[in-house]
Amino acid sequence: MTRDVCAPMEGKPTWMWWAALAVSTAAMLVGAAAVTYQVSTGIGTWGLNRTVGWAFDITNFVFWIGIGHAGTLISAILFLFRQRWRTAVNRSAEAMTLFAVMCAGIFPIIHMGRPWLAFFVIPYWNTRGPLWVNFRSPLVWDFFAISTYFLISAVFWYIGLIPDLATIRDREKPGLRKTVFGILSFGWNGSFRTWHHYELVYLLLAGLATPLVLSVHSIVSTDFATSVIPGWHTTIFPPYFVAGAIFSGFAMVLTLMIIVRKVMRLENYLTMRHIDAMCKLVIATSGIVAIAYATEFFTAMYSANAYEQFVFMNRALGPMNWAYWIMVGCNVITPQFLWFKKIRSNLVAVFILTIFVNIGMWFERFVIIVTSLHRDFLPSSWALYAPTPIEIATLIGSFGLFFTAFLIFCRVLPVIAMGEVKGVLTFGRRAKGATK
Repeated sequence: MTRDVCAPMEGKPTWMWWAALAVSTAAMLVGAAAVTYQVSTGIGTWGLNRTVGWAFDITNFVFWIGIGHAGTLISAILFLFRQRWRTAVNRSAEAMTLFAVMCAGIFPIIHMGRPWLAFFVIPYWNTRGPLWVNFRSPLVWDFFAISTYFLISAVFWYIGLIPDLATIRDREKPGLRKTVFGILSFGWNGSFRTWHHYELVYLLLAGLATPLVLSVHSIVSTDFATSVIPGWHTTIFPPYFVAGAIFSGFAMVLTLMIIVRKVMRLENYLTMRHIDAMCKLVIATSGIVAIAYATEFFTAMYSANAYEQFVFMNRALGPMNWAYWIMVGCNVITPQFLWFKKIRSNLVAVFILTIFVNIGMWFERFVIIVTSLHRDFLPSSWALYAPTPIEIATLIGSFGLFFTAFLIFCRVLPVIAMGEVKGVLTFGRRAKGATK
């Protein structure tokens, strides 16, 4: 198993890896050029107007935060529930969390308009007199939530890497790589005492990280729920956003795992059993999201509030209803195909369905933000919104950054947690059946 997992790191990259890296790097450079242009020119390069003050930037921010939730869910919550199947996918999911949070953090900084002053949101003792951040601002709480989540996720990911880094250290010949992996593995010797301390720390971090899965997206949803704008002012947003984040995160994990198992020849470790389990979780979270859609629609109709009723009817029947029905089709109808075992066992079908889910979840954030804003209280203030090429290029660049970072990760670090998988391997007569 060690030989199989380390093979992509020790051999030459395949042409598929190079091709994927070239495409993702090109997309990242497009995004970098767009961000450079909009920072130097101003956020007037966006398609925002006096009515729609939030749009693509915050949509992308909430989308990427949601993608980053599955890593901590798989690693922490499933670990606490002793779900052994998580061991083959948790390493990639944790790395995906870090890269997704990196992508998410770009958008609030750009949204400030003056990103070089982003440090103003940090409550540090400063030389500007008794000047502190506005703790009532949702931007500040976003900063606290994202930075805390990123820090705990990074520590959790790195602690899990240490036994595998020591394995790679012992395989390397004397040289720079052996020295680097020796430093990174912190003198791991594999003794009982070392393993005992490792498992204790890992358990404590899992318990610490679990509330973050609920708190981070709850704070993000509170950005909307604490306002008085119809379509946002609802108490269902925190659980609704958390369920949606887990839903989209699992879909992205499935998308990446299907590619990784084929490109890196890890079919014996990323098995159909893992894919089947994650498909079932996608079905479950899709049902929660569907109930949330129905609940907020029913609440608006039942409230006898003309503004709330108008917003939701406008979402379904108004000028931007195409985005609403894409959201419903991709998030509610598409996952229902996963009830059939034949589809869950068809990798091409699962791959296509997970892409549709992520498209739908992006449109969910777009619908919540834009369709709640483009019709103001006064008809004279009504306006439509259309993204500019700069905004589209920035979105493409965020995907380029995400996939470039993930491809480099697959090349330089073990994509599967060898130490954990070895603890749950089945040997003897059942070994052949266990890999299927």
